Amino acid sequence: MWQSMEGKVMKIINGLKYWGQLLLLPIYWLSFLMPRDEKLWLFGSTFGRRFADNPKYFYLYVSQHRKKLGVRPVWISHSREIVRFLNKNGYEAYYYHSVKGIWFALSGKVYLFDNYAKDINFWQSGGAVKVNLWHGIPLKKIQADNIFDKVRHPRNLWEQIKFFPRRLSDEKPSHYVLTTSKFMEPFFSSAFCTENVLVSGYPRNDRLIKKDSIRNLLTNTERRDMAYIMSLVREKKISRIIYYMPTFRDSETKFFGVVGMEGFRKFLQENRFLFCVKLHPKSKLKDEFRKLQGDSVFVIDADADPYVFLEKADVLVTDYSSIYFDFLLTGRPVVFFDYDLQAYLRDSREMYFDYEEFTPGRKVSTEAELKEALREACRPDEEYNKKYSGFREAVADKVFDNKNGTSCRRLVKDIKTVLKEV
Repeated sequence: MWQSMEGKVMKIINGLKYWGQLLLLPIYWLSFLMPRDEKLWLFGSTFGRRFADNPKYFYLYVSQHRKKLGVRPVWISHSREIVRFLNKNGYEAYYYHSVKGIWFALSGKVYLFDNYAKDINFWQSGGAVKVNLWHGIPLKKIQADNIFDKVRHPRNLWEQIKFFPRRLSDEKPSHYVLTTSKFMEPFFSSAFCTENVLVSGYPRNDRLIKKDSIRNLLTNTERRDMAYIMSLVREKKISRIIYYMPTFRDSETKFFGVVGMEGFRKFLQENRFLFCVKLHPKSKLKDEFRKLQGDSVFVIDADADPYVFLEKADVLVTDYSSIYFDFLLTGRPVVFFDYDLQAYLRDSREMYFDYEEFTPGRKVSTEAELKEALREACRPDEEYNKKYSGFREAVADKVFDNKNGTSCRRLVKDIKTVLKEV
């Protein structure tokens, strides 16, 4: 009874917060009057909750070259824990509701984020140049192109009213959006309803291509998980690390209807494979996978930066996640476990491209097929890798104009050019 009551109270509180944000509109309008410093660049990620993705790697790059670049990079977070972590490691960061956090949000000329200006502080962003670094090359349709999205495509008057605050703050168009190639430019232009597309490449891929290009910074949780994975590799003489990163969706729960995990775990043990699972923070599969965690299955913390672990992966297993595009840059094999493809296309997302033509790897939909594909992909002779190498390179050539690990450098140059024009 008390849990039910508590749930209702939290629902009311969240509702008041959601609609109450409209009272902040005057602050947003007034923020346009603030003088802004072109050398002060603000960074944030994932609604302010994480230190990850393109903003993380670009922030680290700019921080590590700040004197040469003449830029002051500041991370603004909605998490005090992240602020303490960055400060402890010598980086400048502030809580978004602190005095300094508010001051910098009102003073910084450049906002860099991977979802919305809300990752930093939308209500204080008036007059700033907003650059959306985004979080992946889309196979599936995104933003305005996603007809299943009720926020951008409300089906009735109630949905128009209900999602108005989100359309105002979360979905307000960025001034610029980042992509990875001229081929991808029109898709981003359509999805984000803008002609201002920067084709600089993704900062997170610089380290994937050249590890010494950016000194990485791991959270305590990431260090813990990485240490555990490496200990398993040593102690259990693991032959291959398989990285499973599926797309978050309702039909993901069908996984355990397709794969019998006891039999699959035995298969992993026999072949000395380590199956590292990285799920979306909202995934319903987290608890199920954690029950199976052991010598051959490990669940990476859902809030961890996936690219920390992607560097160690010998094989990637995914379905429709954009992470496979980035993994192509490593030259390592990908297996596409698309057990719910038709349901996904029907109920969740349309795709920009023909699925078969843009997924360079074997497609499997049953447990038996998955096992067979993993045996092939993990063979020492790399026959699987050679089989798909031409296909993989053809896709990579389309979606990446820059494959030499210089995206951060190019992005700095492009942003400085933008600042001269505004």
